[in-house]
Amino acid sequence: MSMVELDAAYSRVLEGFLDYLFIERNFAGNTRESYRNDLGRYLLAMQEDDVPLEAITAERINHFVLALHQAGLEPSSIARNVSAIRSLHRFLFNEHRLASNPAETLHQPKQARYLPAVLTLQETERVLEAPMLQSPPGRFLLRDRAILELLYASGIRVTELVDMTQQNLYLDERFIRIFGKGSKERLVPIGDAAAAWIRRYREELRMKLSNRNSLDHLFLNARGRKLTRMAVYNMVKEYARLAGIEKNISPHTFRHTFATHLLEGGADLRAVQEMLGHSSIVATQIYTHIDRTFVKEVHRTCHPRG
Repeated sequence: MSMVELDAAYSRVLEGFLDYLFIERNFAGNTRESYRNDLGRYLLAMQEDDVPLEAITAERINHFVLALHQAGLEPSSIARNVSAIRSLHRFLFNEHRLASNPAETLHQPKQARYLPAVLTLQETERVLEAPMLQSPPGRFLLRDRAILELLYASGIRVTELVDMTQQNLYLDERFIRIFGKGSKERLVPIGDAAAAWIRRYREELRMKLSNRNSLDHLFLNARGRKLTRMAVYNMVKEYARLAGIEKNISPHTFRHTFATHLLEGGADLRAVQEMLGHSSIVATQIYTHIDRTFVKEVHRTCHPRG
């Protein structure tokens, strides 16, 4: 959605709301861009129907949401659009830009609950060992192994991984400091294996890659710049292939696997919530469903009358 497609009045509304998200709500850049795209499409639809801001009604909004359904958008995308529209109109009403809030009664569509792909312990070990399967051995073996070990050891998001700096490593204490969504800070423990591979990568490879463009970023590419999220995504895909994993996995799969394996090992749900950086335990509870599936399978295979 290009901003030039909106007229001046709607552009000011959108930019004002995005500034509010940045200044008042401390939203991350990626989240604000999602709002920009979703609300840009919404406001453009109102503009094309020649509906001024103050004339938008609940019926108009519901008609727009119906059009999203008819366009074949995924339920999760529609839910995100509805959330953005509700937030925008609540903001405008609170700022006295609107006399009433037409989105007040707009309901979030129900989303189908899904269980994310999770690796078994054996599959995880195969992926972690996959960098050693490169033939001939790759130059970035140490870096890639350190990345895979850290993803599994900490459950951090791929954005948090590529933004990781050396000053936020506490390898002797087995902790890393993470700045997650909304710049929320948390300390996440890591194990001996991840700490050892990170230390080897820093001592044996990072020093050779580093240049004036590296700043303090931990994981660098061949040009000495920080890795992109897409580079990590492609790397995980390649190592999954080398490991013979048929599941559709991504860097986020390690986050799901991290949480699931902790719960299977008896970890407290609140502790897992803290390590994942979830603001609400509701977001963490999806892993209890995975855990129950695991428990049911154990019962089925191990109980005399399973």
